[in-house]
Amino acid sequence: MRASKLALATLMAIGCLNMVHAADAPKIELRASDVWDDDYPTVRALRNMGELLSQRTNGRITLKVFSGGALGSEKETIEQVKGGTLDMVRVNISAMNNTCPITIVPALPFLFRSVDHMHKALDGAPGEEILRSCEPQGYVGLAYYDSGARSIYAKKPVRSLADTKGMKIRVQPSDMWVSVANAMGANATPLAFGEVYTALKTGLTDAAENNIPSYEGTKHYEVVKYYSKTEHSMAPEVVMFSAKKWATLSKADQALIREAAKSSVTQNRKYWSDREAQSLAKVTAAGSVIVSDVDKKSFADAMAPVYAKFVTTDQAKALVKAIQDFKEAPAAAPAKK
Repeated sequence: MRASKLALATLMAIGCLNMVHAADAPKIELRASDVWDDDYPTVRALRNMGELLSQRTNGRITLKVFSGGALGSEKETIEQVKGGTLDMVRVNISAMNNTCPITIVPALPFLFRSVDHMHKALDGAPGEEILRSCEPQGYVGLAYYDSGARSIYAKKPVRSLADTKGMKIRVQPSDMWVSVANAMGANATPLAFGEVYTALKTGLTDAAENNIPSYEGTKHYEVVKYYSKTEHSMAPEVVMFSAKKWATLSKADQALIREAAKSSVTQNRKYWSDREAQSLAKVTAAGSVIVSDVDKKSFADAMAPVYAKFVTTDQAKALVKAIQDFKEAPAAAPAKK
């Protein structure tokens, strides 16, 4: 009996010490940026991360998400995170290519065979290695968010490589994306994202490439009606934390932030799937034509020069092979009658 009372008293004492420690721990107010609006899947996922942090710390750690590009473009906010004036940012991984060169690997054309393949590879060792590669440059990679498959939308259907010959395609301002368009026989037109609507409307470009929610959310479907499912890239989004800020946090708080970021990935994938379905329904109702009979092999076969140019180091080659070796989940067996 005496031993039981002693054990209970010990547990109560430990609990009290933990409460005192929690009360003594400093409150942390984190700030994150995203260029998309409040209802976009990546913004919703960041807010979910903030809710988890608040719940798991009884409000001691909070996260304020600045959406709609309120703190600047992806390029500007990446620089703010590196400088430590902003805690966290969600950007497309292509925006990190110049800073951490190995991040170019998940953006490579036709690297992933399916969404399931992408999830398995990025959740595994290859994904972790890519995130760690940004640490010497001032970033702590926390998670990957879905960004769907990028496809070409234009004023005419694109069904094979022959259809993109001579076409002026807007691409992200990066050497790799220029090379991808050139490999298609197109004339690459690098433009900032905010300039694409006008470029399509005025004929400065004939086409652009992005996922369905972006095609819908930017209203690009108003000026080009053919969305051809080339699905040439599944470049993910990435959540980056400031290494300067990270160094000021306790190991326990670092672990809490990592866990909340990883947990938010599940929600992001659900949000993304739902948003894709909604966007597809909206653009179809507005008169867009979804072109599914695309000869993807004609495009994939043309990408050898891109791999030769950008997959040059032993690390990059090993990562490409490791990702290609990941297997998708087996198809579900048909239900027995």
